[in-house]
Parts: sequence; structure tokens; C-alpha cells
Amino acid sequence: MLRGRARRGRETHAGGDPRSEADPLDAAQERRVRAVLALGGVPQADLPDGVQQVRLRLLERAASGRDAPRDVSAWAAVVASNLAMDWHRAKRRQERLGERLAALRQPAHPSGEDSSVLSVAVAQGLDELPDAQRQVVVLRFYADLPVRSIAEQLGVPEGTVKSRLHTAVRALRARLHEDEVV
Repeated sequence: MLRGRARRGRETHAGGDPRSEADPLDAAQERRVRAVLALGGVPQADLPDGVQQVRLRLLERAASGRDAPRDVSAWAAVVASNLAMDWHRAKRRQERLGERLAALRQPAHPSGEDSSVLSVAVAQGLDELPDAQRQVVVLRFYADLPVRSIAEQLGVPEGTVKSRLHTAVRALRARLHEDEVV
């Protein structure tokens, strides 16, 4: 159905409309996706990205050889709703991360200067880590991903992730003590 619709679209829009070649969403479907995203709490600035994500998923579905959904509009709305939930989860994860980082930055004697010194020292320490170690530290402590998810995303065993984390944290701790930050 998607392929047939795309073919029909090329025939009717052969005048050079860039949407005619492979756009799986028509204007009404795009408006519906935008509405679902907006009602789901996604900020206006992120709506174009959300629409593109829906398009991408529909194109990936067609490219994988699976049949097009019976009702593309309904399918796109469900995908948009899922994207809105993902957006909220990511936002909550960022908020939790911010809270955790704020708690870590709270020195025994609260001082903005001490906090900024620690932040700079941690950033410099991260810069000095090998790429693989820095990657797992950022995914674990800044993106708040569990070890299992990191291992799956990177395609390495969980033990490798744990080992890299251990080595990286030890190096960061040594760097902070060396610089007399902690």
C-alpha cells in the first residue's frame, strides 16, 4: 500500500514537488502527527524533529520489506504518541541526572567557586580519558543508562562496560586527588 501510494504520488506530483518522491506522510497525516506530539507535551521547537522521526520509521518499515500499515494515519499517530512518551522519559532522565550532579557538587562548605573548580576538573579529567572509557562514563553517569543497556548499545559484553567504568572512575578519582580538588 505504501509503495503503491508513493508511486501514485509521483504520478500526480511529477511537477517537481520534493514531497512527491518518497514522502510517506501526506499533509493531513503530518498535521495529525504534529497535533499528537504537541498534545503529548513535546515543545513546538521539537515538533519538526518528531515529524521526521515518524517519516523515518515509516520509510524504514517499507525498506525492511514489511507491509505498510493498513491505516497509515493511525499508525503514524501511535508512533507520534510513543515519541512524545520517549521525549518525557528523556526529560525526566535529564532532570534526575541534574539532581544527581547537583547533589554531587554540594561541597561541605557550599561555595560557587568550589563547585566550578570541581566541574572544570571533572571535564578535564573526562577529556583525558581514552574514547572508550569516556563513552561509558558519559552513558552511565550523564545519560543514566544501566550497564546492560550500554553493553547492548555498544555491542560489547557487560563485563567490558564494567571494566571500562572501573578503570575510568579510578583514573578520574586519581586526577581529582592529584589536582587537590577533592
